[in-house]
Amino acid sequence: MCGISGIFEFDQARTIEREAVHRMNESLRHRGPDDEGIFVQLGIGLGHRRLSIIDVAGGHQPISNEDGTIWVLLNGEIYNYTDLYQELLTRGHRFTTRSDTEAIVHLYEEYGERCFARLRGMFAIAIWDSNTRRLLLARDRVGKKPLYYFADRDRCIFGSELKAILAADNLPRAIDPLAVCDYFSLSYIPAPKTVYKSVRKVLPAHYLVVSPAGLREVPYWRLSFSNVQNHSEADWCELLRQQLCEATRIRLMSEVPLGAFLSGGVDSSSIVGMMSRLMDRPVTTCSIGFSAQEYDESEFAREVAMRFKSDHHEDVVEVEALDVLDKLAWHYDEPFADSSAVPTY
Repeated sequence: MCGISGIFEFDQARTIEREAVHRMNESLRHRGPDDEGIFVQLGIGLGHRRLSIIDVAGGHQPISNEDGTIWVLLNGEIYNYTDLYQELLTRGHRFTTRSDTEAIVHLYEEYGERCFARLRGMFAIAIWDSNTRRLLLARDRVGKKPLYYFADRDRCIFGSELKAILAADNLPRAIDPLAVCDYFSLSYIPAPKTVYKSVRKVLPAHYLVVSPAGLREVPYWRLSFSNVQNHSEADWCELLRQQLCEATRIRLMSEVPLGAFLSGGVDSSSIVGMMSRLMDRPVTTCSIGFSAQEYDESEFAREVAMRFKSDHHEDVVEVEALDVLDKLAWHYDEPFADSSAVPTY
């Protein structure tokens, strides 16, 4: 988990206050304790907080191309970046790091706005193109990584959390009643709404192009059910196993230890099973139980951990967990009613 934030002034002669970018970046410190980076020039200010996963030593952000005309921020991980590296090397691009973020820089140089459809991963991305004076904000296909923005006639402010945008300036904070209605219906506020009328979420599988001419939001992927295939149940099971194995494998690329949150349900148990096949050491698994037996599923997680011989760790949510509600509200920034937030925290 990392944090990205920034300010884009439509009047490109206007100086960005470095202190404003610093405030935004500091508000996201909890998302990235390992490193920080700030880039400011006329009309643009970018901030990044880093949790180091890939290229721990050399993956500092923001990162640019060779002549400093393209700058990129990434929150997330690009799973196919090594394949993109090889392709871009054959096209004459040169890399100075081993980070997945630098692959985005050169991919954008090569393909422009079409680059997002080439990415496989979970991501929120900001690209500053000084050649065209445009800011591009993109979100992964299913919206795993958050990305918020505020825009008026003068500027666009973006961030990984609402608190980063609010840290930039004293922005309008009128509550959106339609968003509140969505919250009571769904227990959360879906994109593009936020609890504030003035702030929006970038839609999953979309990118936003911001320029003095205005804002343009473009879909780069849509889920399609048009390709109908007929297979036997046994063949579907094998295809599912293959896809799950591949999806797990590409997510194991890391220079730091990895583990799994194991609930004992079908999803997490399947992932732990795949990890145990792919890793050369026991999988570290963590489970949270409840003292109230009717809610406790830790015994199922324990069975799965024994089955796959994982390095298993358990904890129990006690009544004192209510003490974290204020902190959870601070993290989520807007109404969110999924009770799983407590054991996840």
